[in-house]
Amino acid sequence: MKYLPALLKKISRLRILVFGDVMLDRYVWGDATRISPEAPVPVIDVDRETWTAGGAGNVALNIASLGARCTVAGYFGEDEAGRKLTAALHEKKIATLSTPGDGQTIVKTRVMVQRQQLCRIDRESTPATYYVSAAQAEALLAQEIAACDAIVLSDYAKGVLNNANVTRVTQLARAAGKFIALDPKPKRALAFHGLDLITPNKQESLQLAGIELAPHASFSAAAVCARLHERYATKYLVITLGAEGMLLSSGGKILKTIPTAAREVFDVSGAGDTSLAALVLALTAGAKLESAAHFANAAAGVVVAKLGTATVTPAELQAYVAHES
Repeated sequence: MKYLPALLKKISRLRILVFGDVMLDRYVWGDATRISPEAPVPVIDVDRETWTAGGAGNVALNIASLGARCTVAGYFGEDEAGRKLTAALHEKKIATLSTPGDGQTIVKTRVMVQRQQLCRIDRESTPATYYVSAAQAEALLAQEIAACDAIVLSDYAKGVLNNANVTRVTQLARAAGKFIALDPKPKRALAFHGLDLITPNKQESLQLAGIELAPHASFSAAAVCARLHERYATKYLVITLGAEGMLLSSGGKILKTIPTAAREVFDVSGAGDTSLAALVLALTAGAKLESAAHFANAAAGVVVAKLGTATVTPAELQAYVAHES
């Protein structure tokens, strides 16, 4: 990856806007050495608790960690979780814009025992609580869209993104000549069209394409790519395939499959956010799709070797690539 130093230098000059479902990722770390007398469940002796930004916030953390400037817009509640989430982002010099609402900050609590996730506890309000109209989105984001180089729509199906505001943000991005990408969640069925990049995983790509596979049937990559281009007219489609790598498509045609770069996997939490952030940064910096995919694949390879929601730095990426060479 001889182009890496020059690409990282270009990335350091970029400014990215992330809009979507921000959340607080809370980790409770401890050990379990006995079973509760009240029920057949382990008793956790808590050692410590940690917090970081998750969802769209994790996309923003990855963008900032790779050297670009970033602003993230989403719902930050007026509660302890909202304050912790804002602080985690501001600590990394990420600007925050809060959408209107009166719900609680979305929190995912993971209980970790001996480096294994025992369970996850989610706290959130109803999607309607986080609703943002097209007019509200424009008032909040128009100035930032004009100033940034790219917009990332990070959908976790929590309610911040909807058809009206995605359509309006896309119109503003197109009018300003900005790169715009979406990480979609099919159960929300957003009516997006004409974006520069979407990054579904294999199952999400099938749902977006409206293709249901018979039991034990193989993944029909060509049909999925053709259908997605027909429906959404996205310039670039990158389907993340987990251990199988990434499938690259443009114009409804398969271009290439990039094998996974991961040497060891401890935790896949947030790996999709890392891939999305790296792809957007590389493509916005002028990289070709295949080069951008290799860059994103390497970034994700670093992150999955870490425990918990994590990011990758330019130094870690360069060391990782040097080891692979």
